[in-house]
Amino acid sequence: MPDEKLVRAVRSRVRREILHILCEEKKASVHGIAERMKITESSASKHLKLLYDLGFIGFEEKPPEKIYSLKIKEMRDFLAVYNKVVEKMR
Repeated sequence: MPDEKLVRAVRSRVRREILHILCEEKKASVHGIAERMKITESSASKHLKLLYDLGFIGFEEKPPEKIYSLKIKEMRDFLAVYNKVVEKMR
């Protein structure tokens, strides 16, 4: 179900931040995301794999790295609205 995939993707603060990074930078490596977020590459990789499996991001091989990007360009708009709703709920 598409709505369940969306909820699963944005349920985690880490995954939301990864999506924000990909909205801003267009493309990023596991190393770049981990460094920017100050998390381990293992953690970043785990979240990227889930986002990939859910169909929100894609990647291209640029050995020795994978370069990730958004597959759903409207994610930027969705995250902006999501953040506004969360702010109003505080």
